[in-house]
Amino acid sequence: MGRNERDHLLRMAGKRKTEGVKAFLENGSMLLEKLVAACNGRPIPIRIFSYQELVSATNNFDPGLVLRVDAYNIWYKGSLEGRTISIKKDGRNPCPIESIFTDIAISAKIRPHKHAVKLIGCCLETPLPILVYESITNGTLAARIYASDDDGVPQQRRPMAWQRRLKIARDISHAISYLHTAFSRPIIHRQISVFSIVFDQHDVPKLSNFFDCITIPEGETCVRVSFSGYGRGYQCPNYVQTSYVTEKTDVYSFGVLLLVLLTGRRALHMVESVRNRRINEIVDAAILAEGEVAGMEQQLQAVLQLALACVDLEPEIRPTMVDVAKELRRIDRTQKYQ
Repeated sequence: MGRNERDHLLRMAGKRKTEGVKAFLENGSMLLEKLVAACNGRPIPIRIFSYQELVSATNNFDPGLVLRVDAYNIWYKGSLEGRTISIKKDGRNPCPIESIFTDIAISAKIRPHKHAVKLIGCCLETPLPILVYESITNGTLAARIYASDDDGVPQQRRPMAWQRRLKIARDISHAISYLHTAFSRPIIHRQISVFSIVFDQHDVPKLSNFFDCITIPEGETCVRVSFSGYGRGYQCPNYVQTSYVTEKTDVYSFGVLLLVLLTGRRALHMVESVRNRRINEIVDAAILAEGEVAGMEQQLQAVLQLALACVDLEPEIRPTMVDVAKELRRIDRTQKYQ
């Protein structure tokens, strides 16, 4: 390497360091403010990583380590201090920085729940922070439930048994109930879908994508917020029309999720297509292929009725997420296969 090239690299390294320090200070200030507001000043066990640590963990963000690419981010598999991690880095159409800090703050807050994806820490040295999670290398529910990707290309998938689908629904309902009830003010997820459910290295389902969460103000039952346009097919019509968000907004989205688990179909226009139809007309062929198993039809029918209650156009008629979780438990326990 010649002297000119070496001097150029040194200048670039110095510039990178300066930019990293600036980003760290700006992002650190914003994150601290967000965490204090979200967690009432309680200590949060998340770690701050250097950019170089994440470069080393991913072999300089090697394309061969990409786990998946979603609408906003690129997910990498990494290795750090002998453990496998997952790293979420901004993609071509990243979330606004405020949404990323919301994701960090809510992830840190819900961290104790076993069915919420576990945030380990973040890197603040880049213009948009990079998030570091536990190993969630087994993909999304979308990749397992759909026979083709968003472009209509067939994708390999193993048929998912009905009992597995029901267990996923139960686990995720508990995570959403936790958001709604475990804190002094309810937290509304607003992005419940098959794309927000991921599987860790032990194949445990985890709720993720907390970037769009919003907290209901103290003493209120709703909050008005601009409709983001995300999650087509899953969003409550009341929310789309009025911009008001309540706990029942998430209940509607979860009802659509139940319908997707039942049918294996995409969410758009799902609710209209299943109303007033019999269970054997809508259920996923992969479930029907399990054959006539005692008790299964009753379970399917009960989950369908629960899903339709969740997507009722009148929010007051919808159950709470706590009630949904209880009903799924009842269905699972009282209608076990015989």
